[in-house]
Amino acid sequence: MTKKTFIYNALTLSILGGLTLIAPTGQAQAQIDMAQKPVLVITNKPMASSNSSPIYSRPSRAPEITAEQVAGDAYFDQESTVVGRRIDSLNKDLFSLQNTINRLSEQLLGIESRGQNLAAGYYASIATINTQLQTGTTPGNPRLIAKLDTAQSNLDSLSKNVADFNNLALEISETASKGSYLLDTTRSTYSLSGAIEEDHVRLAQMEDQVNATVVSTDRLLNDVNDNITRTTSYLATERSNLRTLALGITDGNLYGNSLANHPFSRAPQSNLLQQASYGGNTIPNSDARQTANSNSSRGVRPLAKIRFDKPNVNYQQPVYNAVQEALERFPDGRFELMAVHPVSGNAAQVAIESTRARRNAEDVLRTLTQMGVSLDRIDMSTAPSPEARSSEVHLFVR
Repeated sequence: MTKKTFIYNALTLSILGGLTLIAPTGQAQAQIDMAQKPVLVITNKPMASSNSSPIYSRPSRAPEITAEQVAGDAYFDQESTVVGRRIDSLNKDLFSLQNTINRLSEQLLGIESRGQNLAAGYYASIATINTQLQTGTTPGNPRLIAKLDTAQSNLDSLSKNVADFNNLALEISETASKGSYLLDTTRSTYSLSGAIEEDHVRLAQMEDQVNATVVSTDRLLNDVNDNITRTTSYLATERSNLRTLALGITDGNLYGNSLANHPFSRAPQSNLLQQASYGGNTIPNSDARQTANSNSSRGVRPLAKIRFDKPNVNYQQPVYNAVQEALERFPDGRFELMAVHPVSGNAAQVAIESTRARRNAEDVLRTLTQMGVSLDRIDMSTAPSPEARSSEVHLFVR
């Protein structure tokens, strides 16, 4: 292939399978290096056609939104959110809290059941002691002492129950604090951003469950506190009763003065001339006549004088009236019950009348206790009387 060079207007054209433009020879500073920056390239490839679609495209049509798309299943597909994950964590805390409440409730039931068994054993021992003392026993009976030891052991075990109740109350209080914190955290979660509708529904359900758990915790704590107060008071009362029973076992008498053990058998002998008395009204009853004895001039006058000169003397109502009147005037007064027997006849007759007077005085003593007069306020004595024709019972008030 030949190389042709044309000179036109100081422009050199070199054609070799193409066209090359050379700057004028006289102007070297304007010479263009075609290898570095081509100005015009002629090729035999077809020219690309122009595309006006991206520039002149028609407006696009938005998709149609229906009610099914807004309120249908597609909208409420399960979706994990930050709030939902926090609710899951709170649910785990609530489940742990409920398990703790159940465990503490079972502990409370166990302590209460143990206390009931101890109380039953205690009262069984006490009932045995009281029954034996009431029917009569010997002083210092070792069988009753063993029952007393068992009752004391039961009370000591009940004291341990109080300690268990206190420990349980502390643990329940700590659990109640956790419940209150969980409730506050649940309520504060409502204000977090990034929740869906289902999250707030779960929060409402969880808030109700936490509230119910808090109420259960408060109820459990109230039950424990009630048990502590009741058991403490019960122990104080029963310890006092045990001390009284211990004295009764030592003496062989119920509470130290058992009505079944003939309290007048050891009553001291008294002198009618040395009795301080209350000058009350006479008892208007023919079966329970109150009369001034020969020592009335010296101020000795019984509140009531009951003569047992015939069977079935009806003295109860007159004595009740006299005792009520005396208690109204002397609320803190004490009573003395005196068994009076005659001294006429031989020694055997005197002994019989003395025994009869003591039995009659025991009947009057039972009547007074049934009227509400405590045995601690009644002193007992016996006295012979040369003027008595039958056994008598004199009641004095001091």
